[in-house]
Formats: sequence, C-alpha cells, structure tokens
Amino acid sequence: MKEELVQLVEEQREALVRAVVDCVGERGPEGAGPRGMPGRAQRLQDAYALLRHLEQAVCAERTDLFTNHVAWVKATHTAYGLPADELVAALRCLQTVLRQRLSADLYAVVDEYLVAGITCLPLLPTDLPSYVDANFPLAELTMHFLDALLAGDRHEAGRLIHQAVAQGTGIEDIYLKVFQRAQHEIGRLWQMNRISVAQEHFCTAATQQIMAQLYPHIFTTEKTGRHFIATCIGGDLHEIGLRMVADLLEMAGWDTYYLGADVPVESVVRTLGERAVHVLGVSVTMAYHLAAAEALIRSVRASEAARNLKILVGGQPFNVMPDLWKQLGADAHARDAREAVRVANELVAGHSEERG
Repeated sequence: MKEELVQLVEEQREALVRAVVDCVGERGPEGAGPRGMPGRAQRLQDAYALLRHLEQAVCAERTDLFTNHVAWVKATHTAYGLPADELVAALRCLQTVLRQRLSADLYAVVDEYLVAGITCLPLLPTDLPSYVDANFPLAELTMHFLDALLAGDRHEAGRLIHQAVAQGTGIEDIYLKVFQRAQHEIGRLWQMNRISVAQEHFCTAATQQIMAQLYPHIFTTEKTGRHFIATCIGGDLHEIGLRMVADLLEMAGWDTYYLGADVPVESVVRTLGERAVHVLGVSVTMAYHLAAAEALIRSVRASEAARNLKILVGGQPFNVMPDLWKQLGADAHARDAREAVRVANELVAGHSEERG
C-alpha cells in the first residue's frame, strides 16, 4: 500500500495540493499569508509541505513524524497571526481530497495519521522556548554573539569569538555552546516571525565565515588514519550542523572530506569509491528528505567499494525519533557534533574488532 501512496503522490502531487487549497479557499477568505506571500501562494506551500510530511510518515510508519510537523506549523501560524482554525481546515481538506482519490484500504491507513494531527492540535504549544538561557555555560558570550549577528555586525561577532578563544575557551565549547545554540535560536526567531529570512541567511553565512577563521586551531591535530566523508541529502540546503561535525572530527584526528549541501546520490557513491573511507556522515534536516536518505543508504550498501563502511546519520528527524535511523539502514545516529565524534570512533573501533 505504501507503493500505491508514493505512486499517487508522485503522479498527482500538484493536483492534490491545488485541490486542498481550493477546498480551504471555500472555507474562508484568502487574506494575506505570512512572510509577505499572498494567501493562496502560502496555502499552496503549506499544503505541499503537509502532503510531503504525511507521505514520509506513512512510509516510515511513524505517526510522530507527521504530528511533529503539525506542531511546527501551528507555532508558525500563531506567530504570523493566522486564524487558529486555518490549520484544522487544511488538515480536514487534505482528508477530503485523499478520501476521494485513494483506495478505501489505503485511505484507512492515511486517515489514522491525519486524525492524529487534528487530535493533537489543541494540546500543542503556540510558542517555542528560547534555546539561549542565562544559566547555560557560556550564555553571556552566546547572547552577545547572537546580538551582534542580529545587528548585522559580523566583525563584532567574530571579535567576540576570537577574544574568547584567546582567553582559553575551547573550540569544541565554542562550537557546541555558542555556535550551535545561536543557530538554533536564529531558526526559532525566524519561525516565530521575529527576524526575516534574509537575517537568518546572513547569520548563518557569518557564522560559517567565523568558523573558517578558526581552522588554524582545528587542523593541527595529529592524524589517526581514520577518514570521514560528510554529505547532506540532495535537496537539503542546511549544512552548518554537518560542517560542525566534520570540524570536530578533524580536531579528534580524523581526515574529513566535506561535500556540503544538496549532493546527488551518484556523486556521493562515486566519491566513496575514489577514497578510502571509514564512516559516511549523512545529514537530514527536514523529514520529507528521509526517503532520499534511505535511497542514498541503499545505493551505498549496493556499491562494491563502499558497502562495508559505516553510515552515521544526524538531523532533527532523528533527534525527535531516536530509533528512526534503524529503519533507514544506517549504523548509528548522533544528536550533535560532540556525540558524532564519540559514535564515529566507536563505529570504527567496533568494525576493527569484527574484522580482527
């Protein structure tokens, strides 16, 4: 039945999305959408995302994949002042459209996920807590760093980091307690309509520039002979978390080959065949990229040159559902860059013991 759903969505995705939006439009005025988009354009985007997350959740047999996305949308809609019943209307219209186009057996499965999304809505929060707390280690530095980025002053942001390093703050602490928390908070501020997408992009780019300035401190560690390739799934443009993983592995003595964002499967497999690699790191930021991640893992396993390497995955979907990595065929999951270093070392040590 999963194949039936995937085929239908692939063949009729645009028509399904339009039908959902037409249905929602009959239930209320168009109005202005969030982020300056016209109401219909925003509804098309939202319906597209709902359908993609629903498809992935059904295929993975994980209701929480879908309800987690519903929670994200509710917080965003609240931040933009959209009517509380807008999301309920979209979910009910998605029910109506799919009931008309799916077989009865498949619709019964899909409806379980939609009902879960609708049922959980009243219990979901309308706001998200800050990722920066005054009681956290390096909280003052993180807040000043974040303030500088939001003010558009990357030079001041960089000065703060270099000063902290000169005064003895470790690079790992800078990455995990300052950069990582600041990036999470920037994402939250964007979601809650407190900064623009342009500001979010600037903050991320500035952070990456400052990370690059720290490389003289990173690439001085004696090498262990272990090799790591880091890649984001094709279509996934969020790369800064994976870059942190690669940098901290370099500090731990690994040689890393960082492919970055939006890498096609064939390019990853070819690169693995060209290099002696112990661990492949795969980043998945959005749940609707999970099918692409699974396809990449299958292709790697089928490759003669790469079938024996270990695959480590990370990203928000795996943090929300800690056992999801097993369903995709990976060897392990890490919640952040520090854990990725520990798990990568354990994977290689364990593989060496198996071979011994």
